[in-house]
Amino acid sequence: MTGRIFDIQRFSIHDGPGIRTTVFMKGCTLDCAWCHNPESISIGKQIQTYFSKCIGCGRCFEICINGAHVIVDGERVFRRDLCESCGRCVSECYSGSLVMTGRDIEVDELMAEIEADIPFYRDSGGGVTFSGGEPLMQSEFVSSALEECRKRKIHTAVDTAGNIPYSAFEAVKQFTDMFLYDIKAMNNGLHKELTGASNKIILQNLMQLDDEGIPIRIRIPVISGANDTDENYIDMIEYLKPMKNIEGIEPLPYHSLGAGKLESLGKSEDLRLFETPGIERMKYIRKLFYDAGFNVISR
Repeated sequence: MTGRIFDIQRFSIHDGPGIRTTVFMKGCTLDCAWCHNPESISIGKQIQTYFSKCIGCGRCFEICINGAHVIVDGERVFRRDLCESCGRCVSECYSGSLVMTGRDIEVDELMAEIEADIPFYRDSGGGVTFSGGEPLMQSEFVSSALEECRKRKIHTAVDTAGNIPYSAFEAVKQFTDMFLYDIKAMNNGLHKELTGASNKIILQNLMQLDDEGIPIRIRIPVISGANDTDENYIDMIEYLKPMKNIEGIEPLPYHSLGAGKLESLGKSEDLRLFETPGIERMKYIRKLFYDAGFNVISR
């Protein structure tokens, strides 16, 4: 059983309870305007370029059989249309200016990495979180890994945007202790504008998942100039109030860390910068949900 990941983050304290190991899966069904992990959107392997680190050795020019590394008007250019993501140039890059994003890993190999962190889980009430991207795009692999975690009595969480057939939830739910569930915009038209997809299946899946009795933590990205309106939060409160398994609400302030990643992927033209909400605005949003009777989780 093999899955494709792009990172394993240890000692994570923001992806569920306690100290956690977060496994970031490749592939996503949304294309959010503010995405801070744009390298997760494509399920394919990709080369990220950081030419400020380049020492000009020329080895990548020599080794690439497709001529993807070229000089144009005196500037170093990476022709992504010619690249087959074989990784030969990455393996020969001494300076780290070329980085392969995405690697295939077997369940046993992943579990060996996870097991090294078990003492941290036990002392903090933590565990493993599968994130992305959209981890449920690879639900068979994630389910197998979650099952192995369950055998080792490791707390498990799945961080999902919910834009996936419910069969993917059915594949993992028996081995999942908590779902971290993103809600971005209640207005369907706004959701399409900001993410490229309707929110209908997302909201339907959330309602069905709540009926399963598994704890759910709602995560809300707060992006000034995009979804940060009182109307959006009030609509969320009305939708969530009848649910019985909402363990907490976690508003997450926008940050612009995805900007440099877009540039490294050759997608600077896709860059949209938003304003980070201020401290007082975040306090106000948390209070809205607290006053509505929800457990509010703040960083």
